Amino acid sequence: MKLLHVVPHISAEASGPSYSVPRLCQALAEDGHAVRLSCLGAARPVPGVQVDVHPQWPVARRFAISPAHARALARAAHEVDIVHNHSLWSMVNVAAGWVVPGKRAKLVVSPRGTLSSWALGHSRWRKRLLWPLQRRVLARADLLHATSEAEYHDIRARGFQAPVVVIPNGIDVPPLPPRRPQDGLRTLLFLGRLHPVKGIDRLLDAWAALEAMFPEWQLVIAGKGESAHEEAIKAQAARLGLQRVHFPGALYGEDKAVAYRAADLFVLPTHSENFGMVVAEALAHGCPAIVSKGAPWSGLEREGCGWWIDHDVPTLQAALTHAMAQSADILQAMGAQGREWMRREYGWMSVAQRMTAAYAWLLHGGTVPAWIQLE
Repeated sequence: MKLLHVVPHISAEASGPSYSVPRLCQALAEDGHAVRLSCLGAARPVPGVQVDVHPQWPVARRFAISPAHARALARAAHEVDIVHNHSLWSMVNVAAGWVVPGKRAKLVVSPRGTLSSWALGHSRWRKRLLWPLQRRVLARADLLHATSEAEYHDIRARGFQAPVVVIPNGIDVPPLPPRRPQDGLRTLLFLGRLHPVKGIDRLLDAWAALEAMFPEWQLVIAGKGESAHEEAIKAQAARLGLQRVHFPGALYGEDKAVAYRAADLFVLPTHSENFGMVVAEALAHGCPAIVSKGAPWSGLEREGCGWWIDHDVPTLQAALTHAMAQSADILQAMGAQGREWMRREYGWMSVAQRMTAAYAWLLHGGTVPAWIQLE
Protein backbone atom coordinates (compact mmCIF):
# COMPACT_ATOMS: atom_id res chain seq x y z
CA MET A 1 0.00 0.00 0.00
CA LYS A 2 0.97 3.63 -0.54
CA LEU A 3 0.61 5.47 2.77
CA LEU A 4 0.93 9.14 3.67
CA HIS A 5 1.02 10.12 7.34
CA VAL A 6 0.44 13.72 8.41
CA VAL A 7 1.56 15.32 11.70
CA PRO A 8 2.45 18.95 12.53
CA HIS A 9 5.99 18.34 13.82
CA ILE A 10 8.35 15.50 14.70
CA SER A 11 11.00 17.63 16.39
CA ALA A 12 12.71 16.43 19.58
CA GLU A 13 10.91 19.17 21.51
CA ALA A 14 7.44 18.11 20.35
CA SER A 15 5.10 15.93 22.39
CA GLY A 16 4.46 12.16 22.28
CA PRO A 17 3.52 11.93 18.57
CA SER A 18 7.06 13.02 17.65
CA TYR A 19 8.09 9.50 18.73
CA SER A 20 5.02 7.40 18.08
CA VAL A 21 4.11 8.66 14.60
CA PRO A 22 7.58 8.27 13.01
CA ARG A 23 8.02 4.91 14.72
CA LEU A 24 4.66 3.71 13.37
CA CYS A 25 5.70 4.88 9.90
CA GLN A 26 9.00 3.03 10.22
CA ALA A 27 7.25 -0.18 11.30
CA LEU A 28 4.78 0.08 8.41
CA ALA A 29 7.69 0.53 6.00
CA GLU A 30 9.36 -2.56 7.47
CA ASP A 31 6.06 -4.39 6.88
CA GLY A 32 6.45 -3.72 3.16
CA HIS A 33 4.52 -0.50 2.50
CA ALA A 34 5.62 2.66 0.69
CA VAL A 35 5.39 5.27 3.45
CA ARG A 36 5.70 9.05 3.37
CA LEU A 37 5.48 11.42 6.33
CA SER A 38 4.40 15.04 5.78
CA CYS A 39 5.10 17.65 8.47
CA LEU A 40 6.35 21.19 9.14
CA GLY A 41 9.44 20.28 11.13
CA ALA A 42 11.63 17.22 11.56
CA ALA A 43 14.71 16.86 13.73
CA ARG A 44 15.85 13.59 12.20
CA PRO A 45 15.31 11.17 9.29
CA VAL A 46 13.00 8.17 9.68
CA PRO A 47 14.52 4.90 8.38
CA GLY A 48 12.70 3.60 5.32
CA VAL A 49 10.31 6.58 5.21
CA GLN A 50 10.26 9.59 2.88
CA VAL A 51 9.93 12.68 5.10
CA ASP A 52 8.47 15.77 3.39
CA VAL A 53 9.02 18.99 5.36
CA HIS A 54 6.97 22.02 4.29
CA PRO A 55 7.49 25.68 5.24
CA GLN A 56 5.23 27.23 7.85
CA TRP A 57 3.89 30.76 7.81
CA PRO A 58 5.88 32.88 10.33
CA VAL A 59 2.68 34.48 11.66
CA ALA A 60 0.17 32.77 13.95
CA ARG A 61 2.61 29.91 14.45
CA ARG A 62 0.36 28.25 17.03
CA PHE A 63 -2.05 27.42 14.19
CA ALA A 64 0.68 25.74 12.05
CA ILE A 65 -0.45 27.29 8.74
CA SER A 66 1.27 25.96 5.61
CA PRO A 67 -0.26 26.47 2.17
CA ALA A 68 2.63 24.43 0.70
CA HIS A 69 1.66 21.47 2.86
CA ALA A 70 -2.03 21.77 1.87
CA ARG A 71 -1.16 21.84 -1.83
CA ALA A 72 1.15 18.82 -1.52
CA LEU A 73 -1.52 16.94 0.43
CA ALA A 74 -4.13 17.68 -2.25
CA ARG A 75 -1.82 16.24 -4.91
CA ALA A 76 -0.94 13.19 -2.84
CA ALA A 77 -4.60 12.38 -2.20
CA HIS A 78 -4.89 11.42 -5.90
CA GLU A 79 -1.87 9.08 -5.67
CA VAL A 80 -1.80 7.23 -2.33
CA ASP A 81 -4.16 4.66 -0.83
CA ILE A 82 -4.34 6.05 2.72
CA VAL A 83 -3.84 9.50 4.25
CA HIS A 84 -3.45 9.05 8.03
CA ASN A 85 -3.85 12.34 9.88
CA HIS A 86 -2.45 12.50 13.44
CA SER A 87 -3.69 14.96 16.10
CA LEU A 88 -6.05 17.94 15.87
CA TRP A 89 -6.10 21.70 16.41
CA SER A 90 -3.67 22.87 13.75
CA MET A 91 -4.25 23.87 10.14
CA VAL A 92 -1.98 20.99 9.11
CA ASN A 93 -4.61 18.62 10.49
CA VAL A 94 -7.59 20.67 9.31
CA ALA A 95 -6.30 20.61 5.72
CA ALA A 96 -6.60 16.81 5.55
CA GLY A 97 -10.37 16.91 6.03
CA TRP A 98 -10.82 19.49 3.29
CA VAL A 99 -8.55 18.20 0.51
CA VAL A 100 -8.61 14.39 0.90
CA PRO A 101 -12.30 13.33 0.89
CA GLY A 102 -13.57 12.57 -2.61
CA LYS A 103 -10.12 11.68 -3.91
CA ARG A 104 -8.53 8.26 -4.35
CA ALA A 105 -7.14 8.09 -0.80
CA LYS A 106 -9.12 7.00 2.23
CA LEU A 107 -8.82 9.32 5.24
CA VAL A 108 -7.85 7.96 8.67
CA VAL A 109 -7.74 10.35 11.66
CA SER A 110 -6.02 9.78 15.02
CA PRO A 111 -7.21 12.44 17.52
CA ARG A 112 -4.43 11.39 19.95
CA GLY A 113 -6.16 12.44 23.13
CA THR A 114 -7.43 15.80 21.92
CA LEU A 115 -11.13 14.92 22.40
CA SER A 116 -11.04 14.24 26.14
CA SER A 117 -13.04 16.59 28.34
CA TRP A 118 -9.90 18.00 29.93
CA ALA A 119 -8.18 18.57 26.57
CA LEU A 120 -11.23 20.30 25.11
CA GLY A 121 -11.34 22.64 28.10
CA HIS A 122 -7.71 23.70 27.76
CA SER A 123 -6.78 26.58 25.38
CA ARG A 124 -10.51 26.89 24.87
CA TRP A 125 -10.46 30.04 22.72
CA ARG A 126 -8.31 28.47 19.99
CA LYS A 127 -10.40 25.29 19.96
CA ARG A 128 -13.66 27.22 19.72
CA LEU A 129 -12.22 29.07 16.75
CA LEU A 130 -11.08 25.91 14.98
CA TRP A 131 -13.90 23.55 15.99
CA PRO A 132 -16.17 24.13 12.95
CA LEU A 133 -13.22 23.27 10.69
CA GLN A 134 -11.93 20.47 12.88
CA ARG A 135 -15.35 18.84 13.24
CA ARG A 136 -15.51 18.55 9.46
CA VAL A 137 -12.25 16.57 9.45
CA LEU A 138 -13.58 14.07 11.99
CA ALA A 139 -17.01 13.84 10.38
CA ARG A 140 -15.54 13.13 6.94
CA ALA A 141 -12.99 10.54 8.07
CA ASP A 142 -13.40 7.05 6.67
CA LEU A 143 -11.85 5.55 9.82
CA LEU A 144 -10.94 6.98 13.23
CA HIS A 145 -8.07 5.63 15.32
CA ALA A 146 -8.06 5.46 19.13
CA THR A 147 -5.05 4.33 21.14
CA SER A 148 -7.22 3.05 24.00
CA GLU A 149 -10.79 2.09 24.89
CA ALA A 150 -11.08 5.34 26.84
CA GLU A 151 -10.26 7.35 23.74
CA TYR A 152 -12.76 5.30 21.73
CA HIS A 153 -15.47 6.36 24.21
CA ASP A 154 -14.33 10.01 23.93
CA ILE A 155 -14.77 9.81 20.15
CA ARG A 156 -18.27 8.35 20.42
CA ALA A 157 -19.22 10.85 23.15
CA ARG A 158 -18.52 13.69 20.68
CA GLY A 159 -21.01 12.15 18.25
CA PHE A 160 -18.70 10.81 15.55
CA GLN A 161 -20.03 7.65 13.91
CA ALA A 162 -17.23 6.45 11.61
CA PRO A 163 -15.69 3.05 12.39
CA VAL A 164 -13.00 3.27 15.06
CA VAL A 165 -9.88 1.11 15.12
CA VAL A 166 -8.47 0.67 18.63
CA ILE A 167 -4.72 0.04 18.46
CA PRO A 168 -2.28 1.23 21.15
CA ASN A 169 0.98 2.96 20.50
CA GLY A 170 3.95 0.65 20.35
CA ILE A 171 7.19 0.82 22.29
CA ASP A 172 10.77 -0.22 21.72
CA VAL A 173 12.04 -2.47 24.51
CA PRO A 174 15.77 -1.76 24.76
CA PRO A 175 18.47 -4.08 26.11
CA LEU A 176 19.34 -3.13 29.68
CA PRO A 177 22.79 -3.15 31.29
CA PRO A 178 23.10 -4.93 34.65
CA ARG A 179 21.56 -2.82 37.38
CA ARG A 180 24.11 -1.32 39.74
CA PRO A 181 23.82 -1.95 43.50
CA GLN A 182 21.90 0.78 45.33
CA ASP A 183 24.51 3.23 46.65
CA GLY A 184 22.59 6.48 47.00
CA LEU A 185 19.15 7.98 47.14
CA ARG A 186 16.28 6.03 45.61
CA THR A 187 14.48 7.94 42.87
CA LEU A 188 10.83 8.70 42.17
CA LEU A 189 10.73 9.98 38.58
CA PHE A 190 8.31 12.13 36.64
CA LEU A 191 9.36 12.63 33.02
CA GLY A 192 7.36 14.45 30.38
CA ARG A 193 6.01 17.84 29.40
CA LEU A 194 5.73 20.30 32.25
CA HIS A 195 2.12 21.15 31.51
CA PRO A 196 -0.98 21.66 33.69
CA VAL A 197 -2.54 18.45 32.31
CA LYS A 198 0.19 16.37 33.96
CA GLY A 199 -0.89 17.14 37.55
CA ILE A 200 2.60 18.02 38.80
CA ASP A 201 1.09 20.43 41.34
CA ARG A 202 -0.70 17.48 42.97
CA LEU A 203 2.49 15.44 42.91
CA LEU A 204 4.33 18.21 44.78
CA ASP A 205 1.54 18.45 47.36
CA ALA A 206 1.72 14.68 47.93
CA TRP A 207 5.52 14.73 48.11
CA ALA A 208 5.42 17.50 50.72
CA ALA A 209 3.70 15.07 53.10
CA LEU A 210 6.18 12.26 52.38
CA GLU A 211 9.61 13.83 52.02
CA ALA A 212 10.43 13.66 55.73
CA MET A 213 8.91 10.17 56.03
CA PHE A 214 11.20 8.75 53.30
CA PRO A 215 14.63 10.36 53.71
CA GLU A 216 16.17 7.76 51.40
CA TRP A 217 14.07 8.94 48.42
CA GLN A 218 14.33 11.92 46.07
CA LEU A 219 11.85 13.25 43.50
CA VAL A 220 13.13 14.07 40.00
CA ILE A 221 10.83 16.09 37.71
CA ALA A 222 12.38 15.99 34.23
CA GLY A 223 10.95 17.93 31.33
CA LYS A 224 10.26 21.36 29.96
CA GLY A 225 7.18 23.39 29.21
CA GLU A 226 5.96 26.92 28.86
CA SER A 227 8.05 29.18 31.06
CA ALA A 228 5.10 30.43 33.12
CA HIS A 229 4.12 26.89 34.17
CA GLU A 230 7.72 25.86 34.86
CA GLU A 231 8.13 28.88 37.09
CA ALA A 232 4.82 28.14 38.85
CA ILE A 233 5.72 24.56 39.81
CA LYS A 234 9.24 25.53 40.90
CA ALA A 235 7.74 28.31 43.02
CA GLN A 236 5.32 25.78 44.52
CA ALA A 237 8.24 23.48 45.45
CA ALA A 238 10.02 26.40 47.10
CA ARG A 239 6.88 27.53 48.91
CA LEU A 240 6.41 24.00 50.30
CA GLY A 241 10.02 23.98 51.51
CA LEU A 242 10.89 20.82 49.58
CA GLN A 243 14.54 19.79 49.85
CA ARG A 244 14.92 16.70 47.65
CA VAL A 245 13.13 17.76 44.46
CA HIS A 246 15.26 18.22 41.37
CA PHE A 247 14.41 19.76 37.99
CA PRO A 248 17.07 18.62 35.48
CA GLY A 249 15.22 20.01 32.45
CA ALA A 250 14.27 18.10 29.31
CA LEU A 251 16.00 14.77 28.70
CA TYR A 252 16.33 13.13 25.28
CA GLY A 253 17.96 10.07 23.79
CA GLU A 254 20.46 8.32 26.03
CA ASP A 255 19.98 10.89 28.81
CA LYS A 256 16.31 9.93 28.99
CA ALA A 257 17.15 6.22 28.96
CA VAL A 258 19.64 6.73 31.81
CA ALA A 259 16.95 8.52 33.85
CA TYR A 260 14.50 5.63 33.42
CA ARG A 261 17.16 3.06 34.33
CA ALA A 262 18.21 5.02 37.40
CA ALA A 263 14.65 5.41 38.70
CA ASP A 264 13.12 3.03 41.22
CA LEU A 265 9.55 4.19 40.57
CA PHE A 266 7.80 6.26 37.90
CA VAL A 267 4.79 8.50 38.51
CA LEU A 268 2.28 10.15 36.17
CA PRO A 269 -0.56 11.92 38.06
CA THR A 270 -2.17 13.18 34.84
CA HIS A 271 -5.60 14.68 34.33
CA SER A 272 -5.92 13.25 30.82
CA GLU A 273 -3.90 11.10 28.38
CA ASN A 274 -5.03 9.17 25.34
CA PHE A 275 -2.16 6.73 25.90
CA GLY A 276 0.71 8.02 28.05
CA MET A 277 3.83 7.07 26.10
CA VAL A 278 6.07 7.83 29.07
CA VAL A 279 4.40 5.02 31.04
CA ALA A 280 5.25 2.53 28.28
CA GLU A 281 8.81 3.89 28.15
CA ALA A 282 9.26 3.53 31.90
CA LEU A 283 7.97 -0.05 31.86
CA ALA A 284 10.13 -0.91 28.85
CA HIS A 285 13.14 0.19 30.93
CA GLY A 286 12.08 -2.00 33.86
CA CYS A 287 10.63 0.75 36.07
CA PRO A 288 7.24 0.15 37.79
CA ALA A 289 4.72 2.98 37.67
CA ILE A 290 2.00 4.79 39.58
CA VAL A 291 -0.47 6.30 37.11
CA SER A 292 -3.72 8.18 37.65
CA LYS A 293 -6.96 7.07 36.03
CA GLY A 294 -6.67 10.02 33.66
CA ALA A 295 -4.51 7.65 31.57
CA PRO A 296 -5.65 4.24 30.20
CA TRP A 297 -3.29 2.02 32.19
CA SER A 298 -5.59 -0.28 34.18
CA GLY A 299 -3.35 -3.17 33.11
CA LEU A 300 -0.64 -2.02 35.53
CA GLU A 301 -2.36 -3.85 38.37
CA ARG A 302 -3.37 -6.87 36.29
CA GLU A 303 0.24 -7.32 35.14
CA GLY A 304 1.70 -6.68 38.61
CA CYS A 305 3.88 -3.79 37.50
CA GLY A 306 2.30 -0.77 39.14
CA TRP A 307 -0.72 1.03 40.53
CA TRP A 308 -3.67 2.69 38.72
CA ILE A 309 -5.23 5.22 41.06
CA ASP A 310 -7.89 7.89 41.42
CA HIS A 311 -6.76 11.41 40.62
CA ASP A 312 -6.60 13.22 43.96
CA VAL A 313 -3.82 14.12 46.38
CA PRO A 314 -4.80 11.79 49.27
CA THR A 315 -4.99 8.75 46.95
CA LEU A 316 -1.69 9.66 45.29
CA GLN A 317 -0.08 10.15 48.71
CA ALA A 318 -1.32 6.75 49.90
CA ALA A 319 -0.10 5.00 46.76
CA LEU A 320 3.32 6.62 47.01
CA THR A 321 3.55 5.67 50.69
CA HIS A 322 2.83 2.03 49.87
CA ALA A 323 5.12 1.86 46.84
CA MET A 324 8.08 3.67 48.37
CA ALA A 325 7.97 1.37 51.39
CA GLN A 326 8.68 -1.62 49.12
CA SER A 327 12.18 -3.05 48.93
CA ALA A 328 14.36 -2.43 45.88
CA ASP A 329 14.06 -6.13 44.99
CA ILE A 330 10.26 -6.01 44.96
CA LEU A 331 10.15 -2.91 42.78
CA GLN A 332 12.72 -4.40 40.39
CA ALA A 333 10.65 -7.57 40.08
CA MET A 334 7.57 -5.47 39.29
CA GLY A 335 9.56 -3.56 36.69
CA ALA A 336 10.67 -6.82 35.07
CA GLN A 337 7.02 -7.88 34.74
CA GLY A 338 6.17 -4.56 33.12
CA ARG A 339 9.03 -4.93 30.69
CA GLU A 340 7.81 -8.37 29.63
CA TRP A 341 4.28 -6.96 29.18
CA MET A 342 5.62 -4.27 26.84
CA ARG A 343 7.55 -6.84 24.83
CA ARG A 344 4.53 -9.16 24.58
CA GLU A 345 1.74 -6.74 23.65
CA TYR A 346 3.24 -3.44 22.49
CA GLY A 347 5.94 -4.40 19.99
CA TRP A 348 5.94 -2.12 16.96
CA MET A 349 5.64 -4.87 14.36
CA SER A 350 2.49 -6.17 16.05
CA VAL A 351 1.06 -2.62 16.04
CA ALA A 352 1.97 -2.16 12.36
CA GLN A 353 0.36 -5.45 11.35
CA ARG A 354 -2.88 -4.56 13.11
CA MET A 355 -2.87 -1.14 11.43
CA THR A 356 -2.17 -2.78 8.06
CA ALA A 357 -5.21 -5.04 8.54
CA ALA A 358 -7.35 -1.98 9.34
CA TYR A 359 -6.15 -0.18 6.21
CA ALA A 360 -6.77 -3.29 4.06
CA TRP A 361 -10.33 -3.66 5.42
CA LEU A 362 -10.98 0.03 4.70
CA LEU A 363 -9.77 -0.33 1.12
CA HIS A 364 -11.11 -3.77 0.23
CA GLY A 365 -13.76 -4.76 2.78
CA GLY A 366 -14.09 -8.35 3.95
CA THR A 367 -14.07 -9.66 7.52
CA VAL A 368 -13.93 -6.86 10.07
CA PRO A 369 -10.76 -7.08 12.21
CA ALA A 370 -11.48 -7.65 15.90
CA TRP A 371 -9.89 -4.32 16.81
CA ILE A 372 -12.34 -2.26 14.73
CA GLN A 373 -15.54 -0.98 16.38
CA LEU A 374 -18.37 -0.26 13.94
CA GLU A 375 -20.74 1.27 16.48
